[in-house]
Amino acid sequence: MAEEREKSEGKLLEEKLLWKFSHIGKKGREQVDEAADFCEGYKVFLNEGKTERECVAAAKRMLENAGYRRFDRKEHYKPGDKVYQINRGKSILATTFGEKSLDEGVRINGAHIDSPRLDLKPCPLFEKNEIAFFKTHYYGGIRKYQWGTVPLALHGVVVKKNGEMISIAMGEEPNDPVFCISDLLPHLASKQNERKLSEGLKGEELNIVVGTLPFQDEAVKEPVKLMILKLLNEKYGITEEDFYRAEIEMVPAQKAVDVGLDRSLIGAYGQDDRVCAYTALMAEIETQNPPYTTITVLTDKEEIGSEGNTGMNSAYLRHYMEDLADLEGIPVRDVFRNALCLSSDVNAAFDPTFPDVFEASNSSYVNKGCVLTKYTGARGKSGANDASAETMARVIAMMEAEDVCWQAGELGAVDQGGGGTIAKYVAQLDIDVVDLGVPVLSMHSPFEMVAKLDVYHTYRAFRAFYKR
Repeated sequence: MAEEREKSEGKLLEEKLLWKFSHIGKKGREQVDEAADFCEGYKVFLNEGKTERECVAAAKRMLENAGYRRFDRKEHYKPGDKVYQINRGKSILATTFGEKSLDEGVRINGAHIDSPRLDLKPCPLFEKNEIAFFKTHYYGGIRKYQWGTVPLALHGVVVKKNGEMISIAMGEEPNDPVFCISDLLPHLASKQNERKLSEGLKGEELNIVVGTLPFQDEAVKEPVKLMILKLLNEKYGITEEDFYRAEIEMVPAQKAVDVGLDRSLIGAYGQDDRVCAYTALMAEIETQNPPYTTITVLTDKEEIGSEGNTGMNSAYLRHYMEDLADLEGIPVRDVFRNALCLSSDVNAAFDPTFPDVFEASNSSYVNKGCVLTKYTGARGKSGANDASAETMARVIAMMEAEDVCWQAGELGAVDQGGGGTIAKYVAQLDIDVVDLGVPVLSMHSPFEMVAKLDVYHTYRAFRAFYKR
């Protein structure tokens, strides 16, 4: 083999001073195979948890199978003990107790398990021209036109008058019916085509087709609606009044699948932010005898501003940490002050089909690892946490010590938009926090895509975070 030509002074200086994030797949086939194996469990989690309640139920099963037990603030715990706590069925916290005292800090990892969707209105069922529909109110940021003509599944809970809670899931099994929002055929859509894209389908047009057959009784005014209520009553024992005591969501019926001839991507609904929830949960479960106590939080309501008593803009994390501090008899403010948190949320992956909304040098890319997002927000970082240099340095050092592939990115070009995460609500507790997660293609659509290598290295980043 010919000897490598001597490098020029400039080339040597480039290697010393310049930085570029590399494609993980170039490191070796073993990385690709490890990522693919890890993501098989992730796809199962996505299929089991299409709502925040279902994600909590799946997480509870996983935690209990791994030896976690419900947290009791009257008990005493030793390093290595594992506990969990559920908040109203829609958020969950898990902890592995560490060797160090809590006033030396804790490691918090927070991801959200709610996703954009269509919620049924309190009085949803109506009949028009002998077709029965559900009326919906969209939840979180969606592009409404994307939800037309997509097979949808019905998920949720109903509390009956007697207090019994009924779980609903229809549209996921092979023999289940699915539901759908109709749209105009192109032959009749000339006026609709003149609408702005954001109004291709309007909010009050997101009506779900649920049936067309009438109840056979000429005296009935709305026979198709009555037939739907009859079928629901036979299957779930509910009446129209019970909708007022319900939380029912319409979500895509599509299962998580591999995308691409090389199977390098996963396509599924709800990967923002269940991709970070699953990786955080797996890292938590596999953590044994950490130096610092861990607090893994799978939270609700991020997509609408983290509001409500199951979102991070409430006191439930603070109360949990107060209970932990009370176990050691120390002020919780000392725990907050020395804590370090990852706000584990996704970022928009650079899409070469739409390059104008990105700034290429400060975007995240598929297959280059988990993405650190120093700040989110909009209009001059409004609503951002904006992690400090010290926080960035600590987290980067943890990942590099464990050979984790990472990158950094903004949420699009300046003045193109923006967004937020739970980070600012954690920061309000006087906790150092930075966003870290997976780059996503087609975020907030009914079918989002992520690279398996990025999912795997996000999991590895969380393992490193809990280890150090």
